[in-house]
Amino acid sequence: MRPKELTFGSYIEQKRKEREYTLRGFAAEVSLHPSYWSDIEKDRRNPPMDKLEDITRLLKLTEEETAKMYDLAAMARERSVSADLTDYIMGNEMLRVALRRTKADGWKNKDWKRFVEQMNDE
Repeated sequence: MRPKELTFGSYIEQKRKEREYTLRGFAAEVSLHPSYWSDIEKDRRNPPMDKLEDITRLLKLTEEETAKMYDLAAMARERSVSADLTDYIMGNEMLRVALRRTKADGWKNKDWKRFVEQMNDE
């Protein structure tokens, strides 16, 4: 049996339960109806992009957990960039040029891994 794929809904449900929030209690905290929140956790509705900062705060997510949540939210919305990166990318022309160049050059995961390792060595 294959493990269940990690999705925005399953990730947030796991974190909510770790913090001992009930579904109803958490839905109230983010100002959403419990049935609507249930649909989000079951991946029947898109992640509430306007609530991600509230979710981060309420669940006391670490920086790493927050990045994971933003990435899962973006993946759920298909062809979307993580909300925490959009302004940074769009506000930095050189970054956009670099991303387009690496795309055109066909960078693979191994290329990005080497790039990150070089950054960490500095």
